[in-house]
Amino acid sequence: MKGRAHEWGQFKGLSMIGVETDVSAEWDARIDWPALARSAVHAAVANSRHAGLCDSEVSVKFTSDDEVRSLNAAWRGKDGPTNVLSFPMADEGGLASAQLLGDVVLAHGVCAREAADRNVPIETHAAHLLVHGTLHLLGYVHETSDADAEVMERTEGMALASIGIADPYHVTEVEP
Repeated sequence: MKGRAHEWGQFKGLSMIGVETDVSAEWDARIDWPALARSAVHAAVANSRHAGLCDSEVSVKFTSDDEVRSLNAAWRGKDGPTNVLSFPMADEGGLASAQLLGDVVLAHGVCAREAADRNVPIETHAAHLLVHGTLHLLGYVHETSDADAEVMERTEGMALASIGIADPYHVTEVEP
């Protein structure tokens, strides 16, 4: 695990976005979550339609399902945990002058279960969720139309590829 965690610090993107992290105890301390968050956030920004953003910050919280359930109930009216929540601090038109782009919050239990269901390491799935959440901070949406969802998925795929992660939306058919 140590070797894999070190790889997250290898992203060479041009993003000058600060990434502040808070990691709760349930997240495996052997993984460098702050480095993973920096790589994922920088990859998302560098591959987005806002690649020139700089002098801004994203706050990332790796926390429990219980905390995400509370946030989800308070802010979205949904009483249950979800894998990732994003809290943008600026609308898309105000991103260039925003000091804080927003907060991204990941739920450990949901993330771990989804990673196991997809047969991928939790840090790979967490990186995907961080890219996804960061794109929401940048104004990307997937719930309004199929076209918007395709743009967001394509951008996620490019961002993940830039940090060595396969496109989670690419499905290959296996012939019997």
